[in-house]
Amino acid sequence: MRVGAIFLMALTFGAVPLWAQRGTTLLAEKGVAGLANELSGETAKRNLEGLARLHRQRGSAGFHAAAELVAERARAYGLSDVEILKFPADGKTFYGTQRSRPGWDAEVARLYEIEGRPSQLCKDGLKDAVDKLHDEGKIGMVMVCLNMFADYEAEPVVVAEDSESAEIAAELVDVSEGTKGADYAGKNVKGKIVLVGAQPGAAQDLAVGKFGAVGIVSYAQNQKTAWWGEDENLIRWGHLETFSQNKTFGFMVSLKTGHGLRERLARGETIRLHAVVKAGQHASNYEVVTATIPGADAKLKDEEIAFSCHLDHQRPGANDNASGCVTILEVARTLQKLISEGKLARPARTIRFIWPPEIEGTMALLNGRPEFARRIKAAIHMDMVGGGPATKAVFHVTRGPKSLPSFVHDVAWAFAEFVNEESYKFAATGSAEYPLVAPEGGKEPLQAQFSDYTMGSDHDVYQDSSFGIPAIYLNDWPDRYIHTNFDSAANIDPTKLKRAAFIGAASGYFLAGLGHEEVWLRTAILQGYELRKSQANARLWHLGFDDVCVDYDQRLANEKAAADSAKKFTGQSLASIITDTAVGCAELPGRVPERAAVYKRKAEPRGPLAVFGYDYFAEHARTAGVATPKLLSYEGLWGGGEEYAYEVLNFADGKRTAQQIRDAVSGEYGPVSLELVTEYLAGLTKIGVVERVK
Repeated sequence: MRVGAIFLMALTFGAVPLWAQRGTTLLAEKGVAGLANELSGETAKRNLEGLARLHRQRGSAGFHAAAELVAERARAYGLSDVEILKFPADGKTFYGTQRSRPGWDAEVARLYEIEGRPSQLCKDGLKDAVDKLHDEGKIGMVMVCLNMFADYEAEPVVVAEDSESAEIAAELVDVSEGTKGADYAGKNVKGKIVLVGAQPGAAQDLAVGKFGAVGIVSYAQNQKTAWWGEDENLIRWGHLETFSQNKTFGFMVSLKTGHGLRERLARGETIRLHAVVKAGQHASNYEVVTATIPGADAKLKDEEIAFSCHLDHQRPGANDNASGCVTILEVARTLQKLISEGKLARPARTIRFIWPPEIEGTMALLNGRPEFARRIKAAIHMDMVGGGPATKAVFHVTRGPKSLPSFVHDVAWAFAEFVNEESYKFAATGSAEYPLVAPEGGKEPLQAQFSDYTMGSDHDVYQDSSFGIPAIYLNDWPDRYIHTNFDSAANIDPTKLKRAAFIGAASGYFLAGLGHEEVWLRTAILQGYELRKSQANARLWHLGFDDVCVDYDQRLANEKAAADSAKKFTGQSLASIITDTAVGCAELPGRVPERAAVYKRKAEPRGPLAVFGYDYFAEHARTAGVATPKLLSYEGLWGGGEEYAYEVLNFADGKRTAQQIRDAVSGEYGPVSLELVTEYLAGLTKIGVVERVK
């Protein structure tokens, strides 16, 4: 059985060499069989069902319960060094570019429609009791609970994160999206609750800060996919701005409810709402669960291969991201069991498992405990890996950014393609040696995609230039239920969990044991190179001549650097196996001479500039009087402003000029003008993040 043995070597060297015909694998047959037989999608899903019961907001009682659950399982599975690390989350402490966000909890939140004045009975929702008292003539005309639009106890997603306590009876006013001044023209919202189509945080400062509203009801839709707006019963997870001075509360309702309210208001009806909220921010801690499988080699055991996910989310948050957290827990259980039973050799390097709050927890860990950043040589990050057919998910093995070339993504793809082949063979014929099917799961082929770098989870932190840790990113996209009340355990497929666990476990175990150059590692790298070259060539027709030249040369340089990165594990560079030659685009007319100044990122602060709930660039640009750079809103052929900005900073390595940085990001996301890149670099320089070097 060959794992990742596609004979692309023949394309480069001619006939397939004898060693490629012997069936050598990245993992020996014993390792493949051990993982395939022990990994359990059902065990992972049972753990997921436990997490999905908890409302896991940062620094909250629900998150703490989730952390304790994971730590208890890790101890039960026999892992070493199990602990819950704590980092202050108080709104004042910084972890690199991340301003810590205070914890947030909610206890009570209800939203009613009322007539007349609210009463204690209204708070309790006792309509029948009120009607009885009215019929007996004991109270006047008080109508309560004509509709209950939201109840936190029944469905926590209905309350926007960072809502503050309030008890208010007020009229509802429709302000359309609520994000532009024109939305409020001719409308008096002072002292009233506004109905908005945007996220509450996007309308907060205008509605509350400028126009005096006292609360927000949002029917914001989910991320746009082909299924956007198709199910009007979905309730979207909502957020207010953590650090806004205009504190308020926000309720989230379905699109169906939002449309109904808008229609009634458009007919001239008056709608009065009674909001009762007991919630708020408080000084807390980021809790990060961590555990290890210690390495065996005296020289290498201080190096680590890390598995990560993110433990925080609204309830149920099953695919996002209970799925990733229980899958790395299942990887931990399986590897620990196989190693302790002698079915797998203990790897040379230590394998570490990390369960943090998304992005901000990883920022706290790598900045607050810098020894972790020094020890981790590669990370395997899982964010949404269990979506079944109902979610419409496509599974991706996502490569790293071009600023951090690495062979580790080729290792992951070799195992993913093995799962693709075996699972398709089983689906098509009913027979395969390693179908990787869970008894309670589906039988569909995996059909994993080997995809370009996309942002949006903790892999952004690891692969930021200030840390430089290559990360394998396993993820589902699209997902029709992401960030909604329908992201439930019922939509999670145990077979998918098992297959994601196999790819991750095999990749991590291989990297943890890699100590010398292996002939199949060359195959995996060349296989990945040929696939990337084919994918890149398919998009060249979008480009003009100069940009085709730049794209080719940048891609080739990146591939050689990725092959060269193997020496960090084996001591031997494999760059020579990439035999294509560059075109020489640096000599094209009109380019800035190489003698121009180069840009270098400073050692501090560490981390991406746009993190969770805080924008380091925007905050410091205001202080420095820097206008918003146009690059941040630029839309390229294959990326947007966030991606361009992330990579411009990463490419400021003290070796590249502005022209070379422009060429690098153009080769990754599509052509962008030198002026936009230079303007952003100037802004980074003014806020003290980069410096010009002669």
